[in-house]
Amino acid sequence: MGIKVLVVDDSALVRQVLVQGLSSDPEIEVVGVALDPYVARDRIVQLRPDVLTLDVEMPRMDGVEFLKRLMPAYPLPTVMVSSLTPRGGEITLNALAAGAIDFVTKPSSMGAGLNEMMAELIRKVKMAAKVDVSHWKGKKEAVTRPAASAAPKVLKDSTDKVIAIGASTGGTEALAAVLTQLPPQTPGIVLTQHMPKNFTRLFAERLDRDCQMQAKEAEDGDRIIRGRILVAPGAKQMKVVRSGGIYEVKCAEGEKVNGHSPSVDVLFNSVAEQVGCNAYGVILTGMGRDGASGLLKMRNNGAHTIGQDEASSVVYGMPKEAYDLGAVVKQCPLNEVAGQLLRNL
Repeated sequence: MGIKVLVVDDSALVRQVLVQGLSSDPEIEVVGVALDPYVARDRIVQLRPDVLTLDVEMPRMDGVEFLKRLMPAYPLPTVMVSSLTPRGGEITLNALAAGAIDFVTKPSSMGAGLNEMMAELIRKVKMAAKVDVSHWKGKKEAVTRPAASAAPKVLKDSTDKVIAIGASTGGTEALAAVLTQLPPQTPGIVLTQHMPKNFTRLFAERLDRDCQMQAKEAEDGDRIIRGRILVAPGAKQMKVVRSGGIYEVKCAEGEKVNGHSPSVDVLFNSVAEQVGCNAYGVILTGMGRDGASGLLKMRNNGAHTIGQDEASSVVYGMPKEAYDLGAVVKQCPLNEVAGQLLRNL
């Protein structure tokens, strides 16, 4: 029996393209389509799909509002299908916070990039089918995190320690959970979250709003300083370099590594080489193995390393690969990662 998928999109053309693309995989069975959340609600009860693909922007009710109503009543693994517009990106981040597992972005035209998008969607639907979302049952809407403006964002001139963090599927919420617990004087943080261009800027802005530390999408030459989080920009590779007594980042377009740009391994390898025993490495939830070998290199060069445990990971892929390689000094639940970091700084 294949993975039963319900496709929700208000565009007839997009529905047709998604149905054809998903149905081309023998492990996936598209059991139905819906043009809006109201139709989707009835189809879900009737067809009992294993996974939902959900358009971000729809008339009558957008994907986020639908998820906020759906997940507490009927938790269902969901992959968002998003536009690359700033509005689409903002709604997508809200959807991830409301329980969506992951997202893919629609190509600018239904020709260019379509095959690549469908391959990504098929992969993410298969992954979503394995994710347990039962903890969303009966969940009340999350209380908004306190605005960081309540705390001064103290930036010091330099940092002798560098914290490097990598994440993928489930990472936006996992990163927020860790970073919002860190005080404003925390050593500089560099992080790679697998995301396309534009989305990383929106994600950095959201972190800046919610965290006591300052957060920004990294630009080439940005210094790593106490109280600042630098987010690797989408479609670029970010490395840490030492320049005299300071650390800074280099951001440039480059080949994908482990299928990703930005890649966690690229970041971690540079931190291992440039920062050595003054580094701290954290690997969080994500599909695949990106970051595992880089974290091992960090550990071998004297860094303290932390991996998220299986029970608290949306997808126990990257943390498992790192743990199995011997790259992780301490494995712990997500809610203990910030405390582990602060104890070891």
